[in-house]
Amino acid sequence: MPDSPHGEHGRPPTGAERFARFRASPFLPATVLLLLIAAAAGLFAGSYTYAMANPTPHSIPTAVIGPYGDPAARRFVEGMERALDTSLKLREYGDRTDAVRAVDEQEVFAVFEAPVGRAITLDVSSASGASVAQVLGEAALKVGTATGTPVVVHDLKPLQKGDPRGLAIFYISLAAVIIGFVGAIQLSVHARALNPVERIGFTAAYAVLGGFVIAAVVDWLLGALDLPFVESWAILSLTMFASGMVFTMFNTLVGRWAMLPTWGLMVLLGNPSSGGAVSWPLLPSPLGLVGRWLPPGASVNAQHTAVYFRGHQHAFPFLVLAGWAVVSCAVFLIWRHRHPGGRPSGPAHAA
Repeated sequence: MPDSPHGEHGRPPTGAERFARFRASPFLPATVLLLLIAAAAGLFAGSYTYAMANPTPHSIPTAVIGPYGDPAARRFVEGMERALDTSLKLREYGDRTDAVRAVDEQEVFAVFEAPVGRAITLDVSSASGASVAQVLGEAALKVGTATGTPVVVHDLKPLQKGDPRGLAIFYISLAAVIIGFVGAIQLSVHARALNPVERIGFTAAYAVLGGFVIAAVVDWLLGALDLPFVESWAILSLTMFASGMVFTMFNTLVGRWAMLPTWGLMVLLGNPSSGGAVSWPLLPSPLGLVGRWLPPGASVNAQHTAVYFRGHQHAFPFLVLAGWAVVSCAVFLIWRHRHPGGRPSGPAHAA
């Protein structure tokens, strides 16, 4: 018998009764989702606009060779700081070899050489950050003209021909992050009966296969990047696995609302602060600090070094990705009884 539109004894329903019916209906979760999706749209646009719309240098580490205390060099440095509205963190090196090594280790973004009586040389590194190199190069030429100082700008580490804007690494890392947690969502929907170890195994399997396909498409099919294939494949696979397990962890902790913290951590915060689209020295300071500790930033960092600074890879981004993966797996396994998936075990199930 259908529910009566009236309350008990035929009287109109009270506000409390109406709310109780609303809570029991499918309209409550639909309304909550409506509001959350609208808020997410605004946050998504806001986070990317805040991070990327107007990149501004805050502090740019720069190697210095030669007597930069010379009046002409001093005027040039002061003019650069005024033009950039920031300070150059000057680090002295004994010779050019040491300065270039610092660029390879990604300790500095440019090399400033001021020999007495000759043109000032500024060696930028597009591979260290295309946006930083562009800002430095343009400012140097303008300041040189304004101060009457001859300036020569070179690019120590140009970008690959198929990646003239330096965005390909950001895109492949973004693909690994998003497909990583979307894959975990699909497992939770279409392979709900997987037990914990099986779920981790299948997450690792699609991460390994997915990382291979991303690298193969970008390198072999499109030729956009000349990848160190095995290393890049490993980074992409670790990224996908960490991203998938982060969603699985949140699915264990908060159930059907797991997409909210996953999207917030990986997409709203992680991708804009990754340093892939806009280099860390140009990001708002909080994002520049946080980004390195999140999976998207760690993935971009490791991939960027693998492609452009071979032989100078650091352990830190791999430790970050592995840390997120291990913590997520541990939370999932410890509280596996709270995860909405799995199947019963024991004699009854065996039968």
